[in-house]
Amino acid sequence: MLPMQTAADTAIATTAGEPALPLELLELELSLDGFSGDEAGFAGAVRAAADQVGGDFLFDLPASGLAEDCRRIAALRVPQGDDGALAVVFALLDAEGAAIRVENPDEKTKDLKRFADAFVDVLERI
Repeated sequence: MLPMQTAADTAIATTAGEPALPLELLELELSLDGFSGDEAGFAGAVRAAADQVGGDFLFDLPASGLAEDCRRIAALRVPQGDDGALAVVFALLDAEGAAIRVENPDEKTKDLKRFADAFVDVLERI
C-alpha cells in the first residue's frame, strides 16, 4: 500500500514577489477552491469554509474599492500558528463573481480589520 500524501507533505510553488500562505490560510483557500456559486452564494460558501477550519464567519459586505478585482469581502477569524490564536483574514469574491481568494489584511484593508476586531469585541461582551 502506498502512503497517502497530505497537504503538509505537498510543496507549494510561489513566485518571488508572492509570499506563501500560512498553512491555515491555504487550508481555507483550498476549501473555497471549488466555489461555483455566484454573489448570492458567497456568504454561505465562506461560512462553511470557516467552519471547516475551526474559524468564525464575522460579516460580509460590498468591496467598494477596498481591493482590486473584487466584488465582495467577508471577514473571518481563523486559527493561526501553533497556539491556535484566532486572526482576522478576508475572503474576497472576484469581480466576475466566480472565484474566492483569501488574503491577510494589508494597508488598504487595515481599517476594515480594525472594524472586524471591534465587531468581535462587541460580540464577546454580549
